[in-house]
Amino acid sequence: MTSSIATLDSVLALLRRDPTGEADLERLAHEAHALPVGDLVYLVRTSDAEQSALLFRVLDKGQALRVFEELAPHQQAELISALRDPQVAQIIEHLDPDDRASLFDELPASVAERLLHGLDADERAMTTTVLGYPRDAIGRYMSPEVIALHPEQSVEQALAHVRAHIDEPETIYLLPVVDGSRKVLGVVGLRRLLAEDGTTRVDDLAHTAVLARASEEREQVARRFLAEKLLAMPIVDGEGRLVGILTIDDAMAIIEEEDAEDSARHGGAEPLSRAYLATPILQIVRSRIVWLVVLAVSAILTVQVLEFFEASLDEVVVLALFIPLLTGTGGNTGNQAATTVTRALAVGEVRVRDLPRVVWRELRIGATLGSVLGTLGLVIAGIFYGLPVGIVMGLTLLAICMMAAVVGGLMPLIAKRIGADPAVFSNPFISTFCDATGLVIYFSIATAVLWL
Repeated sequence: MTSSIATLDSVLALLRRDPTGEADLERLAHEAHALPVGDLVYLVRTSDAEQSALLFRVLDKGQALRVFEELAPHQQAELISALRDPQVAQIIEHLDPDDRASLFDELPASVAERLLHGLDADERAMTTTVLGYPRDAIGRYMSPEVIALHPEQSVEQALAHVRAHIDEPETIYLLPVVDGSRKVLGVVGLRRLLAEDGTTRVDDLAHTAVLARASEEREQVARRFLAEKLLAMPIVDGEGRLVGILTIDDAMAIIEEEDAEDSARHGGAEPLSRAYLATPILQIVRSRIVWLVVLAVSAILTVQVLEFFEASLDEVVVLALFIPLLTGTGGNTGNQAATTVTRALAVGEVRVRDLPRVVWRELRIGATLGSVLGTLGLVIAGIFYGLPVGIVMGLTLLAICMMAAVVGGLMPLIAKRIGADPAVFSNPFISTFCDATGLVIYFSIATAVLWL
């Protein structure tokens, strides 16, 4: 481990020194060859485009291809722009059609077209098929290279067919069974084929397939894929004909990308297109500044509420002491509800039509949470500041928890209904909304109870 870290540090130092001499390049190649693929991927992701291209050029063919396949499409595109044409052609040729399509999405149209025309006819046809689907459709992420079996085949014939085409598809562990028009009749696992007698017919072994249409939204399909605990999923066209297969690595990559995007937006920022250490400072600032400006402007509402109730604060100064507690409670309650409902939407546990049920459920959850917190507020504030103030605190905590839970559960559903990303209604937005509304509730209750 110590040796690996020392080698990694040495390669980093060489890259930052921008080696140009033959001796330096030989040393860089020697030390890079000793690093595992994971470390090489880390170096490419966290270095600028020129350094990444320099490192890539000294790798042997096998290392270079493995590293390239581990990169995200936008990182691949940056690297392609900095590499020489012969090496680019070699890389493009070895990519799977779905990975190639994702890369072409990130490249300038002229470059993508030139690389596409450089492929042989079969590879070009498969890549064009994948590129024909919308960017958010699962058809864009399927592999069109798939081995299909026919129901009348025997196990022996099926295995011979698999062996004859074993180098073509991305996976062979789940094999679709199709009829003469390529409509999917079922699927059979390779393990099942290997365990059966050679004379058994394929249709006697096939079971119902979990399918997806190529036009379906990618996140929904990927989450269904993982929920079903599949290794692969046949992808069909609108008439049920087999057009490709989705593998577990592609499904997981989709979910990782979606979760990273949701996580960033929940925190009030846009996701970064490059690794954090390789992203320019100004690009990080741009990813954060928009939400900060929006939230700063919306926070003026809170100031306006405080100004409106300034006379009440002057009359009972102790009310100001509880403002941070109440705004924090409202924001946290709303964020909890929003996070839970957003997750339920993502995995298909909740749909937009369930809005009334979600509101009623969150109202009861908020009432229960508010009863517990309100009782604590009543007792503690009552002991130190008198019973009237305790009553104000108890009732306010109850009302704020109910309001925040309903708002937090409602916003992701509204976003989904209007076609927006539920994560856009991020935690900072909900916190700001609940702050202003919570203060209105607080001072309204205080005015009524304390006769202000």
